[in-house]
Amino acid sequence: MGVAGPPGPVMDRDEVDRALARLGAEHEAVETSLLALQDHAGRRLLEGARLTGTTRERWAAAEQAITLLWTYFDTYTDALRAAQDVRARRKWPNRDDLVQLTEMLRGESVTVSSAAGHPSPTLTGPAKLSEHFTLAALVERMNELYASSLDMVVTADAVWSALPARIDLLAAELGRTRQLAHSVGVRPGEHPAGDDLERITGVLTRMREEVVSDPLTYWQKAPGSSAPGGGRPDTTAYDRQARALEDVRREIEAVLTVRQDAEARLGKLRDVLSRADRTLTEARAARGEVLAKIAASEVPAVSGPPIALQEQLALAAEYRRHGQWHRLSPLLESLESKAEDELLRARESLTAVTQPLAVRAELRGRLDAYKAKVARLGFAEDPFLVERYDAARRMLWSAPCDLRVAEDTVLRYQRAAAEVLSSGRAEQAAPTDRRGES
Repeated sequence: MGVAGPPGPVMDRDEVDRALARLGAEHEAVETSLLALQDHAGRRLLEGARLTGTTRERWAAAEQAITLLWTYFDTYTDALRAAQDVRARRKWPNRDDLVQLTEMLRGESVTVSSAAGHPSPTLTGPAKLSEHFTLAALVERMNELYASSLDMVVTADAVWSALPARIDLLAAELGRTRQLAHSVGVRPGEHPAGDDLERITGVLTRMREEVVSDPLTYWQKAPGSSAPGGGRPDTTAYDRQARALEDVRREIEAVLTVRQDAEARLGKLRDVLSRADRTLTEARAARGEVLAKIAASEVPAVSGPPIALQEQLALAAEYRRHGQWHRLSPLLESLESKAEDELLRARESLTAVTQPLAVRAELRGRLDAYKAKVARLGFAEDPFLVERYDAARRMLWSAPCDLRVAEDTVLRYQRAAAEVLSSGRAEQAAPTDRRGES
């Protein structure tokens, strides 16, 4: 390399001193970084872990890179020290010294043997017997190896720092929820929430094993980031199980609420169904009365008592006695909805059955109201009105009552009353007019 001469112009003393100072600072920075990497908690964990999958493959490559990195650093240290020794010979270096220093500082004067081994081809390319570098190129290569190795270590450490602890906390919450579930009879094979707890337990167990052995599987790299450790732990699977456990916990709390309020809710159900039964009984009695008192009217049939709901209510009481809260919870919700519907249906049935009686009562009230009005105006003894009133009354107070005919008689009385009242007012107004004329 000495025969070929120095690469480019020969450096002067100031350039040599500046280059040595810069390379010395880079040497110190690389050494500090290597020592920090050597002591990094993530690296120690990787060395002692039983790795699988992507993490095992990348860590094998990273270990080779770290080994080569130290080899490069030792070579760099020796080359830099040699250049410093040459510079230290004289305060004012001569031409030969400057030529030699230029070759050492700018030329490919650093040779690294392949005996130390190479990391993955993606980092350094295919294996060679030896490689030649300038000191600047060797620093660049060390920076590349350091960045890739640090990225591997930081990524694994970030996942291990974030996920296992969170999984353990969720597993502890899962254990408490399982105990609570067992206390209210929610067990696998007997209740969907029990099956969900078993599934979540299995998923968390597998997830923790995967996180410990293959943490890189749970890493989400930041788009466009090239910095070591650029990204964040991927908590998607963990978050999914956390939400599932929260859903189960809410369901268990609902079952607990059932246990606390079961007696009150059962009492309210008994009351609602009893009211529905009494209403239906009243409707059946009213139907018989309508059929006896009202003629030519369609009266709907009245259904029997809600026997099926009474049987379900008895079953709910049985669940309560035996503490089968997980079965009582959905049954109570269903019964409460059905009981309210049954009471509404009974009331509608009573209203439909008694509609003819309501029509008759309305006609009676209208007839009496017109009679009172006629009497108030002094026409109570009018023979024509008395005859019409008696005809309408006989229709409305006889059994069976034909509502259509009765309504016609009431309308005839109303019209007759209106005519009499109109003519009476006219007769009363005439003397007043005459007095006005005189």
